[in-house]
Amino acid sequence: MRDYHPPKALLAGRTILVTGAGDGIGRAAAIAFATHGATVILLGRTIAKLEAVYDAIENAGGVKPAIYPMNLEGASPHDYTELAETLTKEFGSLEGLLHNAAMLPYLSRLDDYDPEIWHQVMQVNLNAPFLLTQACLPLLRKAKDASVVFTGDQVSRQSKAYWGAYGVSKFGLEGLMLLLAEETRDSSDIRVNSFAPGPTRTKLRLLAFPGEEIESLKTPDSLIPDYLWLMGPDSIGTSGEALEYS
Repeated sequence: MRDYHPPKALLAGRTILVTGAGDGIGRAAAIAFATHGATVILLGRTIAKLEAVYDAIENAGGVKPAIYPMNLEGASPHDYTELAETLTKEFGSLEGLLHNAAMLPYLSRLDDYDPEIWHQVMQVNLNAPFLLTQACLPLLRKAKDASVVFTGDQVSRQSKAYWGAYGVSKFGLEGLMLLLAEETRDSSDIRVNSFAPGPTRTKLRLLAFPGEEIESLKTPDSLIPDYLWLMGPDSIGTSGEALEYS
């Protein structure tokens, strides 16, 4: 997908929800979706960051986005139902869902892992994607074609010590992707995939590798061709794939 050159109106008429849209990869993807014609729903917990992305989209000439503040760590099933009801009322259907938000507090051996932190990480990284996807499935089924993208990680494909709840949650996320892909394969026009971006210049990466020369890593903008391909019609027919940046 490095050589993918999408048309400017690739996502025209589509509505796409992006979690963790206030920073890093989520921010870059949201701006790219909007500047390629999509109405983007910016979901995150920090309103000021979402507003900054909103302004960046408008300054770039993108389609006017929407902001939906939500703290995934504390959200209840009812909160996701309310979100889906709001999206139904305002947009009618949903053509894309990018699960980008993630929590990585620290690396630690299991002996020392704080059970409360474990629960928080699972809530953001695994339970939230399940609950949000479940709530949005009726909206996704209303779309002519829809794409659900889970953000994977290499640690979910080759087990590594000390990655704790983050590593386990990413294993679970890959399982959720595969399960949903199978359940929707012959019953809807929804395609479901995961994409592992690899080492990228983000705050999450800095938490995991505080001594790393982060300036040497690729920027979130380097991933845009991948996300545009996954969200656009050119990826129709691809489902149940664990893709990665290469």
